[in-house]
Amino acid sequence: MNQVEVFEEIDAPPSVVWEVLLEFNSDPTQNPFVRSFQPEMVAGEENRRLVRIGRLFLPFTFDGYHEFHLEPIDDGSRTRLLQRETVRGALVPLLFDERRFERGFRELNETIKERAEARV
Repeated sequence: MNQVEVFEEIDAPPSVVWEVLLEFNSDPTQNPFVRSFQPEMVAGEENRRLVRIGRLFLPFTFDGYHEFHLEPIDDGSRTRLLQRETVRGALVPLLFDERRFERGFRELNETIKERAEARV
């Protein structure tokens, strides 16, 4: 099991960041990082948490458990966004590039930040 976590502070309330996340979830082609498989939403808590799982081929080959956590800060006018990926499976030693994942998550967090802050 391997894990990558990336944080971003956003000058927008969690409800606005949530809207942007839902847009990415409904249209994965907007995601500038992950385009190789269609993730399935497995959990959600409005304005707080979104969890998806993606698989490459069969279960336990390369499974990615992807989480977004939104924490209100500064009396709820801003948001701390955590993006976390936990990967498991037989192909993880061959396919998992931690630096690439981290770089991609930073890019996605910046895109989410730009879109959310533009709406406030």
